[in-house]
Amino acid sequence: MRKLLYVPIIHMEPDLGSLAQDVGRMSSQIYGEERWNKHKQTVSNFWDSIANYFDSLDAARLKIYQDGLMADGMLGLKIIEEGAKRGSKNHQIVLKLIGRGGEIRKTEEASLLKEEYEHIIKLSQSKSLLQMGLAYLQYKMRKARLTEERDKVIAKAINETLQEGEIGVLFIGAYHDVLPLLSRNILVMEAKEHGKVKAYFEELIRGKNNNKFEELTKYLASPVTL
Repeated sequence: MRKLLYVPIIHMEPDLGSLAQDVGRMSSQIYGEERWNKHKQTVSNFWDSIANYFDSLDAARLKIYQDGLMADGMLGLKIIEEGAKRGSKNHQIVLKLIGRGGEIRKTEEASLLKEEYEHIIKLSQSKSLLQMGLAYLQYKMRKARLTEERDKVIAKAINETLQEGEIGVLFIGAYHDVLPLLSRNILVMEAKEHGKVKAYFEELIRGKNNNKFEELTKYLASPVTL
């Protein structure tokens, strides 16, 4: 039996590198400063919950597939180390797992990551609402297909490299839909339910149901139980 622990990523500003300040400014304008600050605290609590769970596992058994990781070996380790130094809790967890015997595996293709990054740069560095609107339309027209292509690459990497008896860990953005593409003989265990994480973002962006938003906020911060 092959097993996979699924961890939906909620990105923090340190995950965005040089784009963090621009994205934070834009998000604060869109959602309102109070709601955006609430979101940042929720994300911090979410990662504390994930970190506590992985601290309890035998890391030497884990094969790690990371969103955005286009290499394994020394290059892959360097990518993780740089993210951890910036303050990414996701990368700090992965680095700690590596230090305890976990193994990172190449997860994505560089060309697809480069294309998505270029779209995000254009969007985050827009100087006017018109520029932002045009950048958003260009990204929206390509995003669904680009995400689908990335999902296929990620699923293929897991299907082909996760061996019988191994336990994989997939850290992947919440809007990706990799799980339906995985082989049927891979048992998936969700650290946090994919549907609830997406529902949280829907409430953050469009929702007016504060009770539901608070309920989902508490869920994200709750201990992982598998």
